[in-house]
Amino acid sequence: MMQSAVHARRLAHVLLFVTPALWAVNYLVARWAPGVIAPHALALGRWSVAALVLGAFCTAELRDKRAAIRTEWKQLLVLGALGMWVCGAFVYIGARSTSAINIGLLYAAAPVLIALASALWLHERMGLGQRLGVALALAGVLHILLRGDWAALLHLRFNGGDIWVAAAVLSWTVYSLLLRAWPSRFGPLARLTLIAVAGIVVLLPFTVWEALAWWPTELSWRSLALVVAAALLPGAGAYAAYSIMQRELGAARVGMVLYLGPLYTALLAWAVLGERIEGFHLLGACLILPGIYLSTRA
Repeated sequence: MMQSAVHARRLAHVLLFVTPALWAVNYLVARWAPGVIAPHALALGRWSVAALVLGAFCTAELRDKRAAIRTEWKQLLVLGALGMWVCGAFVYIGARSTSAINIGLLYAAAPVLIALASALWLHERMGLGQRLGVALALAGVLHILLRGDWAALLHLRFNGGDIWVAAAVLSWTVYSLLLRAWPSRFGPLARLTLIAVAGIVVLLPFTVWEALAWWPTELSWRSLALVVAAALLPGAGAYAAYSIMQRELGAARVGMVLYLGPLYTALLAWAVLGERIEGFHLLGACLILPGIYLSTRA
């Protein structure tokens, strides 16, 4: 039992550095989606596929513990609305009308909000080293997002898209805390499967309304590819990893993985889109990586 716990904790520490790479795919999906697939349709397709994939690995547990669904369904519905609807569709809506730097700055606030709320609400302790780690990581993220030009902070402008993204950031903070605070009889994968199904229930009427009154969706191989990519990597893969890390490391420490997002996105953009990696990316990495270490070490 002791050895199993040690292995689980080691896996959680490895996932700290893998999960942001999975989430970074969502930036590419959001960039390619406009004109191909509507935001709610993309979120609904993403979690429908993810639920099928996740459910295949935990069918027995879901069957054996099905009675527990009746006692947890309200919590599952809340988590599904926060994690799959708001954190899914809202980001895709916001990405249509706001800049990458504004989205990055808003998301950079999420780990700070999670860490502060965890200390106040969940009573997770943050020592001096962890606080220093948070500050270093945040400085590294800002340096990357501002492309090394800190004077750009004086010229930021916010629009309607920022409001959508800000709502997603706040929703992710609450989702992270509730996932930790609410006990469950289900393991991480089974619980995530049920949360995804609950998210689908919430997304469905909004998707129908969107199709009839807002944005059309192109039925093509391209839209299908975007759905599958979003479902497997930033969907099933990243959320499952996040659930495991939450259980082993706590909400505040796991929130730090969001700091690696801009760094991984820069690497992905270089590999897939041919964008250059600049000196400010490297300096930002030199601040983020020690910050992650200080904020997550035992």
